[in-house]
Amino acid sequence: MSKIYIIHENDEWTVHLTKRLEELNLPYELWHLNQGIVDLTTAPPEGVFYNRMSASSHTRGHRYAPELAGGVLSWLELHGRTVFNGTKALSLELSKINQYTALQASGINTPKTIAAVGSEQIILAAKKLGKTPFITKHNRAGKGLGVQLFQTIEALETYVNGPAFEDPVDGITLIQQYIQSPDAYITRAEFIGGKYLYAVRVDTSEGFELCPADSCQIGDAFCPVGEEPAMKFEVKEDIDVSWVERYEAFLQANKIDVAGIEFIRDANGEVYTYDVNTNTNYNADAEAKAEKYGMLELAKFLGTALEKSKVHA
Repeated sequence: MSKIYIIHENDEWTVHLTKRLEELNLPYELWHLNQGIVDLTTAPPEGVFYNRMSASSHTRGHRYAPELAGGVLSWLELHGRTVFNGTKALSLELSKINQYTALQASGINTPKTIAAVGSEQIILAAKKLGKTPFITKHNRAGKGLGVQLFQTIEALETYVNGPAFEDPVDGITLIQQYIQSPDAYITRAEFIGGKYLYAVRVDTSEGFELCPADSCQIGDAFCPVGEEPAMKFEVKEDIDVSWVERYEAFLQANKIDVAGIEFIRDANGEVYTYDVNTNTNYNADAEAKAEKYGMLELAKFLGTALEKSKVHA
């Protein structure tokens, strides 16, 4: 039977989608790719395939899941299957370098960034950037992995040569211009089927951990008794139409169907786009307040695609 296949490595981030698929009575199957095979001697099953592989898979002990997913996606594309967030999208998910070059190719402004491998080269890159403060981050990351803010080169040297340094899983550290929002927030625009769904205003006053998934949230465990915790994630009514059009064109050019794109505006009003997340999650509290539901819309999108695939089979 033709069905929806979900390629992933994290059950906690997938259950919200499968719940919606079940509500809509849509047939599906999960392909958890922490381990498995790619049988190039056979053809894939019929159906539509949605890739949710995450760049942060190694933090859950799934070090080689993205590499396996890349092989599976190539196999699916070889046989002409309907694939959402295929090999091109995965290449951007796994590399900030690839993201920034693709964004720049679409005329979208990104923070000044230099990539480096090796402790001496990281320090050299910071000196070459010539801007303070600056941040470091992992090239293959997710969830804000490896993001550190530095006021001086000397502070970076202490970090890089000390025990607290986090070695990136692909060995590549990014040294990046620090963009400060005057209101301490960033915006994350969500897209499904390559089309704009909504934007989320994200409070960054408490740091760089910006994962919107429910499993990333600490709730009100540390809030004083009787105080209502502030909304870290809040669905916005809209963003500038010109940015929607620019991002949709970027997604189309890079064959990305589902994504969250994060950008920040500095004190001068200049916009910098710094992250394309093709394994996007949605915050339940923010959605409930706005009565907009990303996973429901995604399930509907996949269901429509499944019906189309049956017609053309």
